[in-house]
Amino acid sequence: MSFSNVYYKRTTATAKGCYVCYKPTTTVLATVGATDFVYTCPVHLTDRGFASVLGLMEEEIGKIKEEWEEKQRKKEGSNKDGKSTDDKDGKSKDDKDGKSKDDKDGKSKDDKDGERSQKNKLPVHERYALHRDFFAMREREHRKRRQAAAARELALRLP
Repeated sequence: MSFSNVYYKRTTATAKGCYVCYKPTTTVLATVGATDFVYTCPVHLTDRGFASVLGLMEEEIGKIKEEWEEKQRKKEGSNKDGKSTDDKDGKSKDDKDGKSKDDKDGKSKDDKDGERSQKNKLPVHERYALHRDFFAMREREHRKRRQAAAARELALRLP
């Protein structure tokens, strides 16, 4: 049972020794199912010889593009509304005050929509891929643990 070389950066409450330099750190690289986790210093995460940052997935890029396009549409819509109701129409001061109140209400609605969309977003953790040698070491350690557990189970069944 092997795991993929995709690790997510997380922060823990308790500090443990770094996998490389043994200094206390709260930064952890963990796989999706937490089958493997590695405590690492933030300095080692910048080292290309230890781990490299993975780019954004196509789905994430698509979501970001959609959000940006929606914001642009809202801006264009508000700009068009603002241009059509200028002083050229000869509106009184009371109408302008009413318009400013409507703008404030519109902004608060946009703010509420923005807050909802931020709440709906899942936390995005930085994704890393370990260097092939470090990943091979992690796989070897997991294989040894599985073999040791299998040997213990087999030893119980033998006379």
